[in-house]
Amino acid sequence: MTNGNYTYSGWKMNGFLALAINLALVGVAVWLFVELINSDEFNGLLFAGVWVAVIAAIIMACGYKMLEPNEARVLLFFGNYRGTFYQTGYWWINPFMSAKKLSLRARNLNVDPIKVNDKAGNPILIGLVLVWKIKNDGAYKAVFEIDAPAEVGAMATSSTTRMNILENFVAVQSDSALRQVAGMYAYDENSNAEGELTLRSGGDEINDRLTDELNERLAMAGIEVIEARINYLAYAPEIAAAMLRRQQADAIISAREKIVEGAVSMVKIALERLSTEDVVELDEERKAAMVSNLLVVLCADEAAQPVVNTGTLHN
Repeated sequence: MTNGNYTYSGWKMNGFLALAINLALVGVAVWLFVELINSDEFNGLLFAGVWVAVIAAIIMACGYKMLEPNEARVLLFFGNYRGTFYQTGYWWINPFMSAKKLSLRARNLNVDPIKVNDKAGNPILIGLVLVWKIKNDGAYKAVFEIDAPAEVGAMATSSTTRMNILENFVAVQSDSALRQVAGMYAYDENSNAEGELTLRSGGDEINDRLTDELNERLAMAGIEVIEARINYLAYAPEIAAAMLRRQQADAIISAREKIVEGAVSMVKIALERLSTEDVVELDEERKAAMVSNLLVVLCADEAAQPVVNTGTLHN
């Protein structure tokens, strides 16, 4: 089959049953050998039986496989793919099958922060952590669709080396996907239209978009991304100080707006209370002076120093 997504269903038996048969073959070979030695003349049939039993026992001894949970063996028969073996436990399979071991367990990958440009063109640093695994039907692709670099090609038969090749593939594709997704959004609301999604405010939506992008890229290797999350986000060092000053300025302006709004409200209430309760009658000029003084007191960064008027109100 060309797609390779099927389970091995060829020669197999319980490993302990096969071991009993294997030991029986060894016993038969020993018994035949003893009979051959004790015979008065050379017996070609016994001699052939000894060799047949010994060769059968040796060949059979090469077919034992033990699988732990979340492991798989990709089986080849002289270069032809014959299926993937998933059944856990101790098994005996066709000894002429070569097996490539794969782990189906979940793995973490922490992508170090990289420098990219956001949607507004600002350089930012962004990092990623993801959890990935080989899909149950992805063993064929993981082994035969992803080639090893030339420098490790000769060692690619090792299970550890093969998983390292896949980890390298995931790391490269994660870097590419992170750059693409980061370039689709602005860093924050300061450089973005109001209401649009940003990297800082996107949260789960950004992470879901990143997961979908990674799954699309890694499907060719039979790999599934279980979870992907942005774990580091900051302005690049060359603009961090300027952006900090801008954020401080925005915070100061916002605070000033609140202070002025509250001061105007307090002045309005003061004038209305003075007029309603007939405390004092002020002309427009005195009202303007009072408003000016109250706003200075209420909006000042430091406490105002009062000046006590010891004369009349009009002095």
